[in-house]
Amino acid sequence: MSIAPDLARWVVGPLDVPAAVEHAALRHLLDGVANAVAAARAGAADPAVTVATGLGGPAEATILGSTTRVSAVAAGLANGTLVHALDFDDTHAGGLVHATAVVLPAAFAVGEQVGASGREILDASVVGYEVACRVAAAAPHGFHAGGLHATMVAGVFSSAAVAARLTGLDAVTTAHALGIAGSQAGGLLAFLATGASTKQLHPGFASQSGILAARLAAAGATGPETVFDGPHGVYDALATGPVDTGVILRDLGSSWETTRIGIKPWPTCQLAHVTMAAAQRALADAGVAAAEIVGLHAQVHPDSASVVCAGDRDLTRPASPYAAKFSLPWSVAAILVDGRVGVDTYDAAALSRPELSALAARVTWDVTDRSGVVAADAPGDVVLTLADGRTVTGHLDRSPGGGSAPLSDESLLSKVVGNVGPTGPDLAAAVRRLPGAPDLTEILALAAAAAEPTRASQEVPA
Repeated sequence: MSIAPDLARWVVGPLDVPAAVEHAALRHLLDGVANAVAAARAGAADPAVTVATGLGGPAEATILGSTTRVSAVAAGLANGTLVHALDFDDTHAGGLVHATAVVLPAAFAVGEQVGASGREILDASVVGYEVACRVAAAAPHGFHAGGLHATMVAGVFSSAAVAARLTGLDAVTTAHALGIAGSQAGGLLAFLATGASTKQLHPGFASQSGILAARLAAAGATGPETVFDGPHGVYDALATGPVDTGVILRDLGSSWETTRIGIKPWPTCQLAHVTMAAAQRALADAGVAAAEIVGLHAQVHPDSASVVCAGDRDLTRPASPYAAKFSLPWSVAAILVDGRVGVDTYDAAALSRPELSALAARVTWDVTDRSGVVAADAPGDVVLTLADGRTVTGHLDRSPGGGSAPLSDESLLSKVVGNVGPTGPDLAAAVRRLPGAPDLTEILALAAAAAEPTRASQEVPA
């Protein structure tokens, strides 16, 4: 038996969401909306928003941070890009996938299109989280190793599943939607060496492709039910290294990956976070300023090193804000010098700060075997060498924000307020009310209002 038909039956079947899973899903949806608003305020996804607005179509769904309504497919493109544009969105460690960036856009766009209730949108989101995380985790770092972004590869399937559930497709048609989605999986990692913005677009591509896949299946197009288990399925074609497709269905509906997604405290690649946090702890223990550091040596997981320590670019003087987000030395230097990392850390003007480049140049690392531990869950170890000759160590079991160190509800609210401004608590309350809400109206209105003051100020002539 192939996997896709069994997965499809679960996707559209009755769903009993435990309270802990519901709470986790609501936290991630809140984080996603707030990240999208912050990106809208910063203009970080303007190309995708411009194109989605130009595509237009029937007024089915809203572009987050605005009152503009376009087709659900176009909204998926814009909103997937908005959620991911600042690299501040969540990460599932097992699959190294940005789950909300491919779940929320489809759930909101199709949910708004069909007039779904808040409960229906939340249930569809949980389905999307499970599909995205499990499809990616079946090949841990396997898509990245082959030069592909797991978020887009897995995201086409989760978006198709979300759209299928919300539009009422039956299990057979949903299996076809999953099969069709597989032919749209991709997302090149070529941006890593260039600082190009294609990574920001990947969740948008995945969201629009998944919605299209469900529509095509509903219209009679067919997809291979062997899309997951071959021959010539997504893992055969796109994954490198060990694959366990059993992860997709194992304990589905009783063990929930939704509760294992981490929320980022910093808007940069999650694979650098554990080293950043370990370095910050070591500096605090040393009781000195960052200027006293003459050397910093880190132990880095091999799969992390290939992404944030790659030698094909200058890691001390990043070529673009996005390149800085994928430089472990630069991000470590930033958190040590400033004591914090925020969206403004990666402004273009900050890249020329000499004190950051100087400290980044003093960061070295060894690639350390971490057998049995995925990169995003690996421990962090650093040794600081200080000007007075002392050495100070720093250790963390894993990066903050997930696993055994989840971001608290209070810290999440602080992040939301930082992203959307003083209406953050109102937005958080609206998202908490989603299970009983008649629709998305309140959340969408608050998101638009939060972004509007910034947009209006940008339009006033100097």
